[in-house]
Amino acid sequence: GGGGTTAACSAAYSVSSDWGSGFNADVKVTNTGTTALTSWKVTWTWSGSQQVANMWNASYTQSGGTVTAVNAAHNGAVAVGGSASFGFGGAPGGAGVPSVSCTAT
Repeated sequence: GGGGTTAACSAAYSVSSDWGSGFNADVKVTNTGTTALTSWKVTWTWSGSQQVANMWNASYTQSGGTVTAVNAAHNGAVAVGGSASFGFGGAPGGAGVPSVSCTAT
């Protein structure tokens, strides 16, 4: 260790619209640490058969119900107390809000 600075983040997932056969959601990443983020990763797992159709302001991989989203080139750097956000469309709807974890990478 040393320096006493910690890179940390939290993520908040919200469904902006759900029309049954599909949905849109937004995720806000907030820097909760004591040093600026240079990159971040957000992970969640849906309990159903949901699939990401398209994502903006982040790139993703999906394995089963587990989605891992990483920052885009333009929003990886987040100042202390600042935030970045990304969104996506998926299907089917009715997924609700899974618990999300954020890792400073």
